[in-house]
Formats: sequence, structure tokens, C-alpha cells
Amino acid sequence: MAQYELLLPKMGESVAEATVIKWVKQPGDAIDLDDTILEIATDKVDSEVPSPVAGKLVKQLFAADEVAQVGDVIAIIETEGGDTTEVVAPATEKPIVEEKLEAIPGIEQLPDHDTKTNTDFSSSDRFYSPLVKSIAAQENISLSELDAIKGSGVDGRLNKDDLLDYISRKNGGTAKTATVILNPPPPQVNEVVAQKPEPSSPAPVTNKPSTTSINGADEVIEMDRMRKLIADHMVMSKTTSPHVTSFVEADVTNMVLWRNKVKNSFEKRENEKITFTPIFVEAVAKAIKDFPMINVSVNGTQIIKKGNINIGMAAALPSGNLIVPVIRNADQLNLVGLTKAVNDLAGRARNSKLKPDETQGGTFTLTNVGSFGNVMGTPIINQPQVAILAVGAIKKKPAVLETEHGDVIAIRHMMFLSLSYDHRVVDGSLGGMFVRRVADYLEGWDLNREI
Repeated sequence: MAQYELLLPKMGESVAEATVIKWVKQPGDAIDLDDTILEIATDKVDSEVPSPVAGKLVKQLFAADEVAQVGDVIAIIETEGGDTTEVVAPATEKPIVEEKLEAIPGIEQLPDHDTKTNTDFSSSDRFYSPLVKSIAAQENISLSELDAIKGSGVDGRLNKDDLLDYISRKNGGTAKTATVILNPPPPQVNEVVAQKPEPSSPAPVTNKPSTTSINGADEVIEMDRMRKLIADHMVMSKTTSPHVTSFVEADVTNMVLWRNKVKNSFEKRENEKITFTPIFVEAVAKAIKDFPMINVSVNGTQIIKKGNINIGMAAALPSGNLIVPVIRNADQLNLVGLTKAVNDLAGRARNSKLKPDETQGGTFTLTNVGSFGNVMGTPIINQPQVAILAVGAIKKKPAVLETEHGDVIAIRHMMFLSLSYDHRVVDGSLGGMFVRRVADYLEGWDLNREI
């Protein structure tokens, strides 16, 4: 019999690791070609790993909730073959011993100013996942200190939350949440270092309370994996970027009337429903071309101007969690192409069928708070981007119109747009002009436009 090493497959250019959610096959189970072996998850997308061979599962090398790097051997499958044991690996994949941060082409990388502990984990009998090792290295936690931390995982295993709780207590109640994001932004150079209090007036230590008051009517709900990641990502964004929000009210009457006029014929011709979302995406893409400095990210003291316009659209899942599929090169698609891309991504997002790479690489995000009946919102920036636009509900309102015969009051379709932006690199003038330009494109919609 021969043995086949199943590797964690490459799931996209920017995806370096994944968490094992559940093993579908157990040791000893027979496996057919393309049978699902296990379920994995990146920071937001769940995927299945099929078997490229038929045989029998011999060994699982990662337990549930453990993090594996792309290229790691995750299982051993016994296949039909000769008498000698043979290790076979796919020709297109190579085992990765150590995953490094991807360099940005054409940009000189900043030196690493952090002093990290070079820990030899081989001298410990305790198992540590790659994510725990990474956090320990960034926080300069020695192996002896790590071994002394009590773990809450299987067989006392130390997991990410155990380590973050320890760091929080060690740092006086403040943990570095950015270290737990699976795809963190580049490290910042100019970090604000908190002043240490004088010995005469020590700062109070805010530890996690040991007890919580709960009465019989309360229900304790543990966050699921995705909600924990969203929570970490949101806190990291607020601590990374000074958020400023600008608002504009737009008269979108022509846009609404045009869609009402064409939606039935469009659906018959294209077999697709046309919503307002592709119209918003088109207007955002046009405005980004007018103001390209809104389409940037920050790497320390460097501003990286993005060459592509990849617009993410925030979507709410049935579970209540959020996901942001990305429309790549949105400026190169016409309205029909944008409509099909929006419908396809939204449909597969609701059914958890997105590929990991389809939530990566966004340069700007659009969120429709109007779908919940809200007229406006102050969204949190999707790092490492520097701006996010929220569109509110379209409401009929009395508005003043200027005509050649004087001002009149008419019933119009009105909508608020709110842009949250990173004030480190986007000033109020740029942010204000950008959201105004998006509104101008929507207000100037041609009622006779052909599609």
C-alpha cells in the first residue's frame, strides 16, 4: 500500500492559513475521489477540501479549531499501490515550512522595528498552533512563560483566547487585538505609546470579571467563530484609523423612475433582477477615478495608491454576521456586468458558496444600510482600506426645486449617503468632495439611458 500526503490547498493569493472546522471523514473511513475530507475556514469564508485520490483515511494531522498554513500536510490517505510505502504530494503544491508576509511589488518594505522573541518551540512537550506561536512572538512571550499559561482547549491546549486573556491581564487590561486577525494590515510605524503612570498613582488594572450577574431570564450566547473575527476586526479598525464621517443628501428621483421603467424588460432579457446596488457601485467607481487618492491603503508612513478599483459590498448573512464579497475591476464593467456580478456574489454569499479569494483584495467598500430601513449610518472602515460608503433608505420627501418660473415644492425621492474615512490620509475636503461626486452621478441619472 502507498500513502498520500494531503496538503492544505492554496485558496487565493492573499490567503495564507485556514482553521479546521470539522473532519467529515474519520481515520479508517473509505474515501472516493472528490469526497469531502474536512471543512475549513479562512477569516470569513467556509470551504470544503475534497480528496484528489481514492483510498482510506489513515491519520488526521490537525484537530478541529487548529490553524494550518497553506501547504501543510493535513492528512494521510492510504491508497492502492505497491508493497512499499510511498509518499506522494501534488505536483502543483509544495510544502511551506514558514509563511512570510507577502511583499508589495514596487514598494520598498519598511524595516521591522519590533523586537520579537526567537522562541524554540521544539524544546516544549506542549502543542502550540501557528497562530498562538505568532502572537507569542509578537508579544515577546518566552517559552517558559507560555508553558505556564493555563489552557482551556482539549487536553489543556492553549488557544488564541487563552493567550489574549493572559496578554490583557499582563498589559493592564489592554490586549493587542490586531494580532488575532488572520489577514492583518501591514504593521504601522508611528504607533502611539501610552505614557506610564507615576508610581504614586498606579492605573487600575481592568481584568475580565470573574463573575457575571445573570438572572433566570438571561441567556448566555457564546460568539461563533465568524462573530469573534468580526469583533476583532472592528476593534482593530477603530484603534488603527481616526474615523471621520461626511454626509450628503441626494435627490435620486430620476434614478428611481428609470429603474422602475426598465426593471421588467431587463429581467426578461437578461434573466436577472436589477437592483439599486449595481447603480451605486457604478457611481462609486466613477467617483474613485475622479478622486484616486480615496483608493489607497497605508503602510506605516507610506501611502499605497491602488492600481485597480475593487469594490467590496457588505452583505448580511442569515446568521446575522457580515461578509464582504469583492467586485474586481468594477470600473471596467458596464451596468449589465455589474448587475450580474452583484447578484452572483450576493446569492453565493447567502448560501456560503463564496471562494476565499472572493472576499480579498478590496480597495473600497459599499454598504447599504437602507436595506434595513435606516436612513443613514456611520460605518466602520474595512481595513486596510481608508474609506467606506453607506447608502441609506430612499424616502419620498417634499423638496424645493428651482424652476424657470421660481421655486416650487415637489415630492422627490431622497437618500442620504455617508462616507467614513481614515483621517490620517483622507482630509475633510477630499472625503467631502468624493461623497458629493457620488451623489452628483446619482442625481444626474439619465431617464432615457439604454441598457
